[in-house]
Amino acid sequence: MKQKYEQQMKKGVLEMMVLQLLSEKEKYGYQLICELKDRSEGLFLLKEGTLYPILYRMEDDGLVVSRWSEPKGKEVSKKYYCLAKEGENTLAELKDLWGHFSRTVDSILKEDEEQEVRML
Repeated sequence: MKQKYEQQMKKGVLEMMVLQLLSEKEKYGYQLICELKDRSEGLFLLKEGTLYPILYRMEDDGLVVSRWSEPKGKEVSKKYYCLAKEGENTLAELKDLWGHFSRTVDSILKEDEEQEVRML
């Protein structure tokens, strides 16, 4: 049962996290997958089939733009993504929403804990 709820929570914040990583520096898809895994200490283990539809949708929505790198030697060309101005605005809105959301949830959970202590 825990896995079901964990997946729902991850799905709700994934786009915001991708936008945050792209706000720091342009990145290609596999780089995003590795960075999400590393920075979340393994909590976010994405497959390419999960990430790329998100990137394509964000590109269609004007949140990110992409460019192909020039192949160097034996290295293949990579598709890099970076934040568009609309993506910067959306990220700021999502961060505000997340802050409000998490403070509200924490407040409710804390109230519940305080009630349990009073009952003892």
